[in-house]
Amino acid sequence: MENVVLQLSKTTMGTAPEELGTLLLKNYLSVLLSEAYYPSFIIMYAEGVKLACEDSPFLHELQQLQEKGSVILLCKTCLTYFSLLDKVKAGVVATMTDIVTVQRKAEKLLTVA
Repeated sequence: MENVVLQLSKTTMGTAPEELGTLLLKNYLSVLLSEAYYPSFIIMYAEGVKLACEDSPFLHELQQLQEKGSVILLCKTCLTYFSLLDKVKAGVVATMTDIVTVQRKAEKLLTVA
């Protein structure tokens, strides 16, 4: 199995208006699930950490990906910055060292921008 790492740094996809960007990212994650394409790791940093926290519209998809074997890593510095350390509902809190290690070992690195 290929070691694929997906990176998410925003709460939307693309430079579209926020509503469209949210819909695009939701669809992207749903397609990953429907096609049984599960990244080995999903790294979230910057505003992307909000995707895995309380009240996120993406929790269902992320929790399903996690159940299918994707390891979700959330940047601790980012969670602290946004005061979200106690609001995490999917994934695990990770250091920048953890994130760099996963990126370095990746066979394929996908960034949703």
